[in-house]
Amino acid sequence: MTEILLVRRAKRGDPDAFVALMERHKAAMYRTAVSILHNDADAADAMQEAILRCWQSIGTLQNDSYFKTWLTRILINCCKEIIRKNGPIIYLESYDGVPAGSDTSLSDRRVQECIDGLSENHRLIFTLHYMQGLTVKEIASLLSMNENTVKTRLARGRKEFRKQYCDEEALSL
Repeated sequence: MTEILLVRRAKRGDPDAFVALMERHKAAMYRTAVSILHNDADAADAMQEAILRCWQSIGTLQNDSYFKTWLTRILINCCKEIIRKNGPIIYLESYDGVPAGSDTSLSDRRVQECIDGLSENHRLIFTLHYMQGLTVKEIASLLSMNENTVKTRLARGRKEFRKQYCDEEALSL
């Protein structure tokens, strides 16, 4: 079933359609939440709150084709609320960027580590563009930014990522 049909069914109150939508987007939601919060527990809390808010307000979604962008915006707001609530916390445990139980190769982990190493301004935009497939225009709208700012941060993020990735490659030789 296409996403738009699932969204329409969910808007009419179909819980099975809503669950199917959340299943489709849970991996992208996780990547986004962890890229912002750097902590599995906080990311899970943000996802849970975002899913609840989404269910409660799905009837307000005006354009069904923008469901993913709308859901991501809700998730980002939930992440920001957690950051405000917790204050500036530095987590001592390391995060390897891989959900428990996933079958991820060493190369995938290295890519995730490089993404995690990006500055905050670049990491979120990089994740939204490359991991979730959002366009520059969608990211600009989602983050209430100028498109040129998004393009600049994306270009700088790519440069920063490339440098980190290449430095790690040189170290492993």
